[in-house]
Amino acid sequence: MTDIPSPSGSTLAEAEAFLSQHPGIEAFDIILHDANGIGRGKIIRRHELLSLYKGGRHLPISILGLDICGEDVHETGLIWDQGDGDLRAWPVPGTLVPLHGTTPPRGEVFMCMYDLEGRPMSSDPRHALARQVEALGSLGLFPTAAFELEFFLLANDRGPDGRVQPAADVLDGRRSAKTEVYSVDHLHGMMPLFSDIYAGAEKAGIRAETVISEYAPGQYELTLHYRTDILQAADDLMRLKRIVRAQARRHGVTACFMAKPVESYAGSGMHLHVSLCDREGRNIFVEETEGQWSRPILHALGGLRETMGESMLVFAPHANSWRRFASQSYAPVSPSWGVNNRSVALRIPAGDIRARRIEHRPAGVDANPYLVAATVLAGIRRGLEQQIDPGPETTGNGYEGADDTQPIPTCWRSAIAAAEHSAFLREALGPDMHRTFTAIKAAEYARVARTIPDVDYDLYLHSV
Repeated sequence: MTDIPSPSGSTLAEAEAFLSQHPGIEAFDIILHDANGIGRGKIIRRHELLSLYKGGRHLPISILGLDICGEDVHETGLIWDQGDGDLRAWPVPGTLVPLHGTTPPRGEVFMCMYDLEGRPMSSDPRHALARQVEALGSLGLFPTAAFELEFFLLANDRGPDGRVQPAADVLDGRRSAKTEVYSVDHLHGMMPLFSDIYAGAEKAGIRAETVISEYAPGQYELTLHYRTDILQAADDLMRLKRIVRAQARRHGVTACFMAKPVESYAGSGMHLHVSLCDREGRNIFVEETEGQWSRPILHALGGLRETMGESMLVFAPHANSWRRFASQSYAPVSPSWGVNNRSVALRIPAGDIRARRIEHRPAGVDANPYLVAATVLAGIRRGLEQQIDPGPETTGNGYEGADDTQPIPTCWRSAIAAAEHSAFLREALGPDMHRTFTAIKAAEYARVARTIPDVDYDLYLHSV
């Protein structure tokens, strides 16, 4: 392979320095994220790393046209329309890190796809986010952000009723089926696992912060430190999910990132906190007088409200995602906004006004953070450019009298239809990423629709 300059900005010096600092690492996971946020790629040996940084790695274009099961979706146009040819993946600068607790020791690096001439491959989700960052940059605006990660820790075996059940404490095997929301003592039983998660995050250069016991048995939340680079914030979320899953497996439990794994309790969200800074680094969402909201934050809220309906497929991309939306479930059911109010979709959190931000709450933890962030930034940009009024603030219980002037889809099928016909989403993701994503979702819907679930037999086998 002829050495060519890396279009991603990665350098051979980064790989050489890493190998020098980590002489014991024997192999590397090279990871490209598809439309569903699933990491796909290869494991290479230590001696292959330098060639990866010198010339990239050929990977089939079809890797970005797979459904949730890893099967080809021909309607993406990325399979036989392209002859299933190879493109070239390149390392993402700064993502080469050691992994915690692997035997033998391994590292990992994130990849992005480019064509053979070095142009960004436009069905790569990370490139979709980079486009929106560049669009805001042309306006002199720079997004800063952090995600929250909610998830369940489940037992590897199902309960007597055949349903999933919370994992027993890894410390002493104690099991609780209670909602231990904000219980500190409950966290102690999982501390050996969380200690390994924090160790993995530290090795990867991620500042994982507060852990809490969330609003369902076996549910937890980890917060991430704010990043001045929203691409890095999305990388953090992707990597932290891998760390949590790997360390849970080491401790004999299952980390679950389904949006709604337990029917009787709240699901898991992936809230995105986002601000915009100007060229001098000033947060433009900050108001001059506390509580008298700045025009930029109001217009940003207006853009997010106006585009939420046609964007819901990005925030709730799977059949299970739609089970999360129910009244008083801490998941938003309308495009509402409010202050210090967890019943709305768009929340201005309380706190120091210098950290003024919007908390975007619709996305489930099963969503792709690159596509979520790209869509949110595009909505904010539309609000700023068109000076959209967000309408009145929602106070009190946002589930009562939900605003229906800008309705959002109520099911997966209608969300797919809204996304397919959305000019906004086509611009937000780019035409190729939009086609790829909606084609994959339509194929997955067809798979689910033709599958007969157990509930059909329970309700109808002896009744109709």
